[in-house]
Amino acid sequence: MTFNSITDIPGLRVGHATDVARGTGTTAIVFDRPATCAVDVRGGAPGSRDTELLRPDKTVQTVDAVVLSGGSAFGLDACGGVSAWLAENGRGFAIGSMLVPIVPGAIVFDLLSGGDKAWGRFSPYRDLGYQAAAAATADPVPLGTVGAGTGATTADLKGGVGSASAVSASGHRVGAIVIVNAVGSATIGASGHFWAATDEVGGEFGGRGLPSPWPADAHALKLKGARPENTTIALVVTDAVLDKGQATHLAVMAQDGLGRAIRPIHTPLDGDTVFAAATGVVPVADYARDMAAIGFTAASVLARACARAVYEADALPFPGALPSWRQIHGGR
Repeated sequence: MTFNSITDIPGLRVGHATDVARGTGTTAIVFDRPATCAVDVRGGAPGSRDTELLRPDKTVQTVDAVVLSGGSAFGLDACGGVSAWLAENGRGFAIGSMLVPIVPGAIVFDLLSGGDKAWGRFSPYRDLGYQAAAAATADPVPLGTVGAGTGATTADLKGGVGSASAVSASGHRVGAIVIVNAVGSATIGASGHFWAATDEVGGEFGGRGLPSPWPADAHALKLKGARPENTTIALVVTDAVLDKGQATHLAVMAQDGLGRAIRPIHTPLDGDTVFAAATGVVPVADYARDMAAIGFTAASVLARACARAVYEADALPFPGALPSWRQIHGGR
């Protein structure tokens, strides 16, 4: 049985830590054994940890976990909390007698989304990272206003956590998890129809398809604002056997899913970052054809995950909070 979740890929678990009072949170993706990982960074304002480590020419070939967090630069502390949990559980890159957990991560800006951000000298993100790792399970990923998606927003609607999965034409499983906190919009004009409608499977984000007639405001530019309060971050995972160079190409292909789901994307006010990981279970028989199929599927599941993030989100309980899709466009 599959659940249309990144956890349909065997060998990984996902955990959220949510702090609604502060309007923020953290999401940890923990691999059961080290996974090959790469990254593709676009947009003008990224925030990340250890992305340079993921380049194909760097020594370390695998990671133990990937962290997606709210909190802007403060949220990078979440990686330390995940590392602490991994170290307690005997995980990490062996250097002599020491084990050093390899935990890259990326953050979104949610500091102005409401909630109590007066946390004193130290931010809560190290503890949130630990809690997220400790809570990680192979169950379907909770979506919407949870974990790193708690404070996420788009130009006009509440954002959040989304996930989706599929099997590629090559027979490889592919899944995605995303935090949609974009400067742009996931919906077409004021219609409530999703840009990702052509990729939708089984009414997973309302089944409305594309609007007809096409709205007059469909191509009007919708922006959250003129400050760097944005960024969409994601992880795509396949069960294929890939090296870091091949995983890098997968991340590049997967980025197309953001372009299909959010407009505009990769602006100077976004720091859009897509990690790609391979658990290395199913061999690749014909690299060129199989990689085309895996990358094609990765872009599709990421586009679907973006729409699901907005579709499943609930508005935060703060004055002036952006409304959810459901509040404006009807029930699920």
